[in-house]
Amino acid sequence: MDYTGNLFVVAAPSGAGKSSLVSALLALDSRVQLSVSHTTRAPRGQEQHGCEYFFVSAQEFDAMVAADAFVEWAQVHNHRYGTSRKAIEERMAQGVDVILEIDYQGAAQIRGIFASAVLIFILPPSWEALRARLEHRGEDSADVIATRLHNAAVEMAHVGQFDFVIINELFESALFDLRSIVHSRRLTLAAQRSSHADTFKALRLV
Repeated sequence: MDYTGNLFVVAAPSGAGKSSLVSALLALDSRVQLSVSHTTRAPRGQEQHGCEYFFVSAQEFDAMVAADAFVEWAQVHNHRYGTSRKAIEERMAQGVDVILEIDYQGAAQIRGIFASAVLIFILPPSWEALRARLEHRGEDSADVIATRLHNAAVEMAHVGQFDFVIINELFESALFDLRSIVHSRRLTLAAQRSSHADTFKALRLV
């Protein structure tokens, strides 16, 4: 199936700043929409159902897996996360640019289904910075932080599977890099032919 919208996949270890960067991008670029994932974990802080995630029970998640409702799903930190196939396909068909926040496992699944998906990995500037960010959040115990750091090593080992890498040392610079990736994707020949079909026709280029 042909889609006029782009699909961006952003992955990162916990604490690297993925969610903050994506939120800032969404505030600046109205042409990008976030795909809200389903998860079996409980809400954190001010998170609300249908905003950051759709919070569902393990039984509800199992039913969606059985119905092939997810384009990808994975277990991360003892919880499961999944992305709705229908929601992504409908919005991309309408010309909307969709962005996903998922882990490396989900990114690989997405690439297998949407070959044109753009995979972006966010790295912290150092292990010390990553640990400090996790501790500063004040949400996790020392044992949980240790687990997240261990998982981060596993996740970052898969950075070679991604198209772009952003090192989030200075937030403003990392956000500029993310916006640049999105904008450059819209300037590819295929994208310009789709969004400016009349121009290409008038110039006898189709």
